[in-house]
Amino acid sequence: MINGEDWFTKTMLVNTLSRTQKLRSPMEGTTSGGENLFTAVLNQLLMQQELQSTVQPQINSFVPNIMNEINQYTSNQNMPLNTNEPLRFQTLNADKLNQVLGGKLKGMGEVFVNAGKRFNINPALLTAIAQHETGNGKSRAANEKNNIAGMMGINGLKSYSSIEDSIMDMARNLSKNYLGKGLSSIPGIGAKYAPIGADNDPSGLNNQWVSGVTKFFERLTV
Repeated sequence: MINGEDWFTKTMLVNTLSRTQKLRSPMEGTTSGGENLFTAVLNQLLMQQELQSTVQPQINSFVPNIMNEINQYTSNQNMPLNTNEPLRFQTLNADKLNQVLGGKLKGMGEVFVNAGKRFNINPALLTAIAQHETGNGKSRAANEKNNIAGMMGINGLKSYSSIEDSIMDMARNLSKNYLGKGLSSIPGIGAKYAPIGADNDPSGLNNQWVSGVTKFFERLTV
């Protein structure tokens, strides 16, 4: 690519050579070998100048086109937070959540709200599931693994570096794999999240999942 300085230099040279040719033409009636060389150089510079003027607009027009595509793509990714679905994001005061949160969940109200906004899910649902899964922050999984949602990995219960990470992972999972799949009620989510008779639930705790989560959820939404 020809930079600005090179282009300017060549343009000035073309203009100078062109003026010189005009002065010499009336004075010399025959074409010498020097003039042939002059003509070849002048033609070559004119061709480069024409190429530069053709390529530059193409480069400049390419950038706005790309930016328009990016802006259109990102604007399409913005999901509406408030919808008519009660389990999608609804405004909830973090202080209200903190009044009922205990154990490892204590003071996490703002984290639940932020996770709800980020993944378009009702913070009350996130809080209710965490309360039920951990006995309101007192379970062994919460204390030893920072796992507040019963999230499973390849080797059993997942371990998290913080409670905040666990809350965010739960919100991501629920938004993508549950609400995002059309499961828009607590019983519908429970049938997949904590299926009755599951092999990893020998004590039958999943039988209480829907009623337990519903109880906590209703306390937060009345």
